[in-house]
Amino acid sequence: MLIKAKKSGLTLSEYCRRSAFGLDITERLSDDQIAIYKTLLQFHNNFKWIGNMFRKKDPHLASAVYKLAKEIKSHLQKIT
Repeated sequence: MLIKAKKSGLTLSEYCRRSAFGLDITERLSDDQIAIYKTLLQFHNNFKWIGNMFRKKDPHLASAVYKLAKEIKSHLQKIT
């Protein structure tokens, strides 16, 4: 139980308290996971920017880029 408490960023007593009351206990992201999240967020922003550049010139390319950005965004939302 101590390992689960540490992974969630809680003290053992707080972990036990939340567990006893049936409250949600979420595991905190590691430093590597946070770095990956930030990278994916930057990719999302870059693809949106690229899509905006091609919106008038090539609508099909812009649509594909927006779709990719949306997929990245959905993965980011699953992480958090």
